[in-house]
Amino acid sequence: MVVCGDDGLAHRLAAELRGVHGEQVTLVVPPNERTARPPVVGRARAASAALLDRVVNAAVGRGTGNGPGGTTGNGTVAGRPDGERVLEAAELTEAVLAEAGVEQATALALVHDDDETNIRAALTARRLNPRLRLVLRLYNRRLGQHIEELLDQTAALAYGAGAAGPEASTTVLSDADTAAPALAAAAVAGTTKVVQTDSLLLRAVERLPAADGQLADPGLCTLALLSETGADPAGADESEGNGEQGPLLLPDDEEVRQATGRAAVVLEQVSSFGGPASAATGRGVGGVPPLSSLFSRRLRWSLAGLVGCVVALAVALWLVTGIHPLRAFYLTLLDMFAIDDPALGESLGRQILQLLSGLMGLLLLPVLLAAVLEALGTFRTASALRKPPRGLGGHVVLLGLGKIGTRVLTRLRELHIPVVCVESDPEARGLATARRLRVPVVLGDVTQEGVLEAAKIHRAHALLAVTSADTTNLEAVLYARSVRPDLRVVLRLYDDDFATAVYRTLRAAHPQASTRSRSVSHLAAPAFAGAMLGRQVLGAIPVERRVLLVASVEVAGHAELEGRSVAEAFRAGAFRVLALEGRADVPGDYVLRKGDRVVVAATRRGLAELR
Repeated sequence: MVVCGDDGLAHRLAAELRGVHGEQVTLVVPPNERTARPPVVGRARAASAALLDRVVNAAVGRGTGNGPGGTTGNGTVAGRPDGERVLEAAELTEAVLAEAGVEQATALALVHDDDETNIRAALTARRLNPRLRLVLRLYNRRLGQHIEELLDQTAALAYGAGAAGPEASTTVLSDADTAAPALAAAAVAGTTKVVQTDSLLLRAVERLPAADGQLADPGLCTLALLSETGADPAGADESEGNGEQGPLLLPDDEEVRQATGRAAVVLEQVSSFGGPASAATGRGVGGVPPLSSLFSRRLRWSLAGLVGCVVALAVALWLVTGIHPLRAFYLTLLDMFAIDDPALGESLGRQILQLLSGLMGLLLLPVLLAAVLEALGTFRTASALRKPPRGLGGHVVLLGLGKIGTRVLTRLRELHIPVVCVESDPEARGLATARRLRVPVVLGDVTQEGVLEAAKIHRAHALLAVTSADTTNLEAVLYARSVRPDLRVVLRLYDDDFATAVYRTLRAAHPQASTRSRSVSHLAAPAFAGAMLGRQVLGAIPVERRVLLVASVEVAGHAELEGRSVAEAFRAGAFRVLALEGRADVPGDYVLRKGDRVVVAATRRGLAELR
């Protein structure tokens, strides 16, 4: 296996392939990546350690020494597997790829942060080895579809139609798309975790125990039992062993019965899915604003009051004169617009109603003018960023509108969750998405005083910090907790050891509040590793600081699956068959046979066992 990248995803992917799947890996990184993490992260870790010491002293009252699981501060990459081959190259030229062994490799992963770099290297690698399995990291999903078709077609032409086989497959993935659902779900308690296949929708949800300690609704099956404290256990993200300290992945029925008082992640529903077109239907998020957004509430109430007065005057004219109701309504409108003859010689009631109708017409003029001005103002500001409304509350404050933040924002709006974004860069890529979705945005440095207040942090439901700088995320969370100690917070932190130290400190300082730390590379690496091994990883379900993978697997050639029933195709702590592709209702006694394709939930090592 060959992995080429310039950030943490490349290092984690290489460790995943070697440590979990036992593969021989060649890692190709820029010259400054072999012995050090990305420079911005190295600077962030030193500054973040100082902030962490302050919060330890102020909130917990402990010493400032390095806690267990802390970082050494030297910026070196720790825990690299012995014997891993590392190549340093500033650019991925044909010579560099040849030296990395692409011509004899089984799979190549190109996970640079720049799409153009990955595409150029993929074209070169496909020419060197048409049978190579390619995995690309691309943020542009539409371009990724075209590149995938192009590279597969190139492999087919090199060996004739159909001769290249499955080994020459091309898979385009996005770490942002993989991690965004998990980050959004962590920010909103009770959010359903959805995994989508070509024909099925699988919904997993977190269930709390009932009064007797058992699950009130176990769903279709139990995917995981959460830790007894209900919180992320420190250091549990790297361990694949189930135990009492951390979450229990894919437990059997006996373990579920014995686990009294523990919350669980259960499979709630498996339903048929109509394809991508149906996913876009009913999202309620589009570029066309609703009609009610054209006018303010005060103006709408004014217009409604005038309409009510007109109806009342028409009814009064009908009762006073005895004419037809439609004629009475017509005469009232004529009097309002001052185009009817004076009611000379008419009854006193008719004359009074005509005067009142004229008065209503005078009152209508400023209301109509205000409506025109508000409509024009709405269209003029449609391309501008919205400010948070005054009475906003119960929303999610999202820090950062980069690659990850943009995908998280889209996911939150698909769930119809109110969001306020905070971004320091006026040219950030996510601002266009926020403008299209009509999401309020606060432009400013979140570390400056008054920025989080402008985002209504004191009335927010959760804070989701997903900027690329650890210091920014940590400082924002610490300040937000000083304003709202019970605020639910989710941090994106690069370094796992540092994330563990931050988690321990925040949990100790605010034991009643919900704290979650997530690593994008930790969530995305299993999907990239599965694709390199020929597995179609459909999604990742975060279980505290561990990951449960959902993958599509061919039954043929797997002794653990072929010839067994759906209920028997289960190994506790490793894998479980959830559904059959194309069928939402599969009985437990259905016998899997060659030609079937199943959707399985698996741990990282469990997926490796299904090779």
